[in-house]
Amino acid sequence: MKLTILGCYAATPRTFTNPTSQILEIKNRLFLIDCGEGTQVQLRKNKIRFSKINHIFISHLHGDHFFGLVGLVSTFTLLNRATDLHIYGPKGLKEIIKLQLRLSNSWTNYGLHFHELESNESQLIFEDDKVTVKTIPLKHRIYTNGFLFEEKKDKRKLNLDAVQNFKIDSCYYQNIKNGKDIVLEDGRFIENSQLTFDPIPPKSYAFCSDTAYDESILPLVNEVDILYHESTFLQSEENLARKTLHSTAKEAATIALKANVKQLILGHYSTRYENINVFKDEAQTIFSEVLLADDGKNFDF
Repeated sequence: MKLTILGCYAATPRTFTNPTSQILEIKNRLFLIDCGEGTQVQLRKNKIRFSKINHIFISHLHGDHFFGLVGLVSTFTLLNRATDLHIYGPKGLKEIIKLQLRLSNSWTNYGLHFHELESNESQLIFEDDKVTVKTIPLKHRIYTNGFLFEEKKDKRKLNLDAVQNFKIDSCYYQNIKNGKDIVLEDGRFIENSQLTFDPIPPKSYAFCSDTAYDESILPLVNEVDILYHESTFLQSEENLARKTLHSTAKEAATIALKANVKQLILGHYSTRYENINVFKDEAQTIFSEVLLADDGKNFDF
C-alpha cells in the first residue's frame, strides 16, 4: 500500500503548497481522494499516470477539496480516455460538474458515473475482489465523509515442500489454497495449517478530513493500520477549531490513541503556521506514532 500526498494544506493554494488531494495505491488499484486546485499539476510532478485513475472520492463540497475536479474530467477527454470514470461524493456534485461541462460544451467521450452520497450512516460504496471502500461520516460545516479503504484477506500460500512431502496431487492445490483440509488415500487427515502459510495480513487506510473532534468515528477507524486525520490548528487556536468545525493536532492524536491505530498521519494544516513540525510535536504528547503529510511526500506501507 502506497500513499502519495499531492496536497495537504487548508484554505487557499500557495506557490509552494496545495489544497487537499492524494493518491492511494492499494492492491494494484489507484484511488484519487479529493481533488483540490492544482491536482493535475501535482499528478504530473509525481509521475502518476492519469489513465490508471478510475475511481475518485470527494469528501465534501468545499472548494479546497474539489475545485480541481472539472479540470481533471476535461483533461481526460483531451487525452482520449475510453475507460469509465466513477466519482463518489456528496449529493450535488453531479449537478455542479455537469453544469460546467454543459456550459463549456465539454462533454466527455467516456462513461462518467456519479455515485452521490447523502447518508449519515457508514456505507459500503465500492467493492471488488481485492478492496472495499466505506464512508466515514464526519462532523463538519456541510455534509462530509471520510473514507475507509480495506484490503480483502488473501488466500493462504501453498507450502510446496509440505504438499510434495505428503505426495498430494496438484489437482488439490487450489482447494488447499482456499483453506480446505485434505484426507489422504490412506485415510490420514491433514489440517490446512500443515500445508499452507498464513497470507500477508490485509492493510487498512482511513482518510478523515475535514472534521471537528468526534468520537463517534472510533468504531469505524478502530485498529486501522494508517489513519490520516486533519489537524488544521494547534491547541493554542482551539477556539478557531471549534468555530470552523476543524480539529487540532492534539485532538487528531487523541482519536488515534482511542482507536488504537498503528500509525497517524497529520495533514490539512492552516497556512498561518510557518513550520509544520509543531503539529507533530503537539500530537506526540498524546500518541507516539505520528507522521507528517507534505506535498509530494510518499508513504510506502
